[in-house]
Amino acid sequence: MMRRQLLAAARLLLVLTVLLGVLYPLAVTVIAGLAMPGRAGGSLVHSGGRVVGSSLIGQEFSGPEWFHGRPDPFDPTRSGPANLGPTNPRLAEAARLTVLAVQQSETWTGPVPAEAVTGGGSGLDPHISPEYARLQARRVATVRGLDEGEVLVLVDRLAEGRTLGFLGEPRVNVLLLNLALVDLQP
Repeated sequence: MMRRQLLAAARLLLVLTVLLGVLYPLAVTVIAGLAMPGRAGGSLVHSGGRVVGSSLIGQEFSGPEWFHGRPDPFDPTRSGPANLGPTNPRLAEAARLTVLAVQQSETWTGPVPAEAVTGGGSGLDPHISPEYARLQARRVATVRGLDEGEVLVLVDRLAEGRTLGFLGEPRVNVLLLNLALVDLQP
């Protein structure tokens, strides 16, 4: 009696392992690949015949000739916030210093967009607001010898609206913006 139950349990385990551990994930992968090949493949961005990144993961751009993303120290192996609470004095001091650095690098005295000062929840956010991109346009255009109006048109062209018209905030992908910036160069 016990042996019959063990054999039935082993058969059920084998059937469910094949069904849920092999066939179902394979079916989902094939359907996703057919329905959304770009997203299923990691949303890879190609430039010059090679992969330069993913449109879903932030890239590090340093130097005045590039648009910059959020101020997180870029580390793709780390996916999480710094865990400093809103009343932590270290967070307030870091934000104050970052605001001063942004105002100095952008020669700007007005308010600074939040994502210029704060990190994303995951630390991997590839987007900034169109306002922050416009704030950086003067610096980028000056360093690259481009017309600021041209760079602003580029920012507006690459700005994405809210998802489904009401979810999230308008945004610009920094990797795509910097790749398009390279194409503007004479």
